[in-house]
Amino acid sequence: MGGHSHWATTKRHKAAVDAKRGKIFTKIIREITIAARLGGGDPEGNPRLRLAIAKAKDVNMPSDNIKKAIQRGTGELPGVHFEEFQLEGYGPGGCALLIDLTSDNRNRTVAEIRNIFSKQNCNLAEAGAVAWQFHKKGLLVVEKGKVDEDKLMSLALDAGAEDMKADEKAYEVITDPHDFEKVKKALADAKIETSLAEITFVPENYVKLDEKNAEHVLKLIDTVEDHDDVQKVHSNFDIPEEIMEKVAAAG
Repeated sequence: MGGHSHWATTKRHKAAVDAKRGKIFTKIIREITIAARLGGGDPEGNPRLRLAIAKAKDVNMPSDNIKKAIQRGTGELPGVHFEEFQLEGYGPGGCALLIDLTSDNRNRTVAEIRNIFSKQNCNLAEAGAVAWQFHKKGLLVVEKGKVDEDKLMSLALDAGAEDMKADEKAYEVITDPHDFEKVKKALADAKIETSLAEITFVPENYVKLDEKNAEHVLKLIDTVEDHDDVQKVHSNFDIPEEIMEKVAAAG
């Protein structure tokens, strides 16, 4: 794995995410509502809802907001019906983008995302054009210095993790989505703090970007992620650490 890309981008976006707490609340509330609609309102029997509630607590969302979001999902409270779907596209330097969305008006959302891509001289792709390059996985990121590498690897693999990779800043533990909760619990029980824990789409291969394309793709992703209907953007770009630092400093 071209490891720098995911971790560096995650760190870079954390400050932006914290600054847009209202927007983050909106996205997590939608996720809770959809999870409750699809799998019921009891987090004990609904892993997706459990994960969404954990995300909500991580950003200090009031418990009343969480409760109402669940009730809208189960139909106890009236609410808007959101549809989940993905869009695919090509970014600068030929990198692939996979976008998770929730919307109450799919046609409007697709048109708006297409417009964002067009303004950045990029294109959306046909369904299936880039999705095959990604695999749904559990991902847990642990900063270096928080734990010994051998201890983390042994613990993660014993709990069912598929792989562990390292870059300059962090370790990435990869799991099958079904084993994600088990591995997450094993790390928590061992008091190993994760800076990121989520079900995501991990690319099969990475596309290395130069400085110009790196700057362009980060701007595109920032703009796309700022859209209310976008839950998450996955990409297969690899930005070397020194370029990421230059771009981050300039931004």
